[in-house]
Amino acid sequence: MTAQEQRFLASRSAGEVSALWLRPANARAALVLAHGAGAGMRHPFMEAVATRLAERGVATLRYQFPYMEEGSRRPDPPALLVATVRSAVACAAQRADGLPLFAGGKSLGGRMTSTAAAREPLASVRGLVFLGFPLHAAGRPGAERGAHLREVGIPMLFLQGTRDALADLALLRPLCESLGARARLHVVEGGDHSFHARKRSGRSDDAVQDELADAIASWMECQAA
Repeated sequence: MTAQEQRFLASRSAGEVSALWLRPANARAALVLAHGAGAGMRHPFMEAVATRLAERGVATLRYQFPYMEEGSRRPDPPALLVATVRSAVACAAQRADGLPLFAGGKSLGGRMTSTAAAREPLASVRGLVFLGFPLHAAGRPGAERGAHLREVGIPMLFLQGTRDALADLALLRPLCESLGARARLHVVEGGDHSFHARKRSGRSDDAVQDELADAIASWMECQAA
């Protein structure tokens, strides 16, 4: 199965960015998937998640933020990131042909997706998926970055490793609980922010990525029912 290369207008000021649309023949849902701060849509983790989701009947649109498209390491201003999220959702909706639509991403990509949804609902999006929500900077625990989640009116799935330096579970658990039935937290035992587990745990990256894909696909099926 080969992803189809796409391009869409991120914003009038930033111009077009690249995207990859991967739709299996048995697609039952679609996920708009944004990359993290330091690696783009072709990063092996992003590739692995998209491939595994396709095997489980989930189409994905992976896309670049403008700074990554330009080869910069410095993320765009939040307003541009949020605008790009909205444009990506619109792009995916055109290709999804009525499939239940979800959005989210890895780390920064997930947080910018939730920021967009908190400011104004994302058209046709039924739920948000966070692969390592960056609740705080490493070594600086706090929950301020999650305050906007209370303004998100659709279901949210948090996939978080127990060793994630950017999300202390002692802070993330009560935050999710405060969101009530809208939030579900799936904890990946031994996973760090990149969902790598220590070798001595006996868990491979493949096993962890299968767990992530299973959790996402199952949750989406429940939300789309």
